[in-house]
Amino acid sequence: MLEVGKKAPSFTAVNQNNEKVKLADLTGKNGLVLYFYPRDMTPGCTTEACDFRDNFNRLKKLGFNVVGISKDNPKSHTKFIEKQELNFDLISDETGEICEKYGIWREKVFMGRRALGIVRSTFLLDPNLKIKKIYDPVKVKGHVDEILKDIQELFGK
Repeated sequence: MLEVGKKAPSFTAVNQNNEKVKLADLTGKNGLVLYFYPRDMTPGCTTEACDFRDNFNRLKKLGFNVVGISKDNPKSHTKFIEKQELNFDLISDETGEICEKYGIWREKVFMGRRALGIVRSTFLLDPNLKIKKIYDPVKVKGHVDEILKDIQELFGK
């Protein structure tokens, strides 16, 4: 299990443009908001992505980049970005390797059925990729506001 104060697990994956990206290349001047979500185009994931989109400039001004990760393929990410006019990268983790490293691929219960899936989670990282805060599980409503508040408290921004 990941802990606050530990270095975030590194990874290399592809974004929506099928370009190889490394975790170390994704951080902003002051840090990174790395969020995991279950699936492109679903209601909760769309609400969450649009909230990050609408607050992206506020986060950028504070020196933070935003990156979303799901098991969807790059083509699905591209459609999601275009449809919702997202202004940040989405990483494809089709194998689930990144989800495993971050401990968010777990058993979930949905409508009485148990199944493995991505537990909606966010990791707030400093510029050295140390974990400053873990949000797990995430409630979509008010999540980005909570992150902005925590950035002010944890980073003095």
